[in-house]
Amino acid sequence: MNWQVYIILCSDNSLYTGITTDVERRIAQHAAGTGAKYFRGRSPRQLVYLESGHDRSSASRREIEIKRLRSVDKRRLIASSDNRLEDLIIQ
Repeated sequence: MNWQVYIILCSDNSLYTGITTDVERRIAQHAAGTGAKYFRGRSPRQLVYLESGHDRSSASRREIEIKRLRSVDKRRLIASSDNRLEDLIIQ
């Protein structure tokens, strides 16, 4: 199964990192308030980063790595060539 690591820019300009097998479904869940508790009191504004090709284990490890980054480093990651967001848009 293809797991993805994603980052969402939130209404308070914070960055939320998560994993899923279906990023469109997961973002819809966050927007509807049925996703992570993190979105209570804030809402998702935009998907800004996507990384594909993981299994469940490697996606979880990568999520933890990203969550440990400083905000400036997360924004650098978003601007990097590792970001596969364009691949999602093209499909």
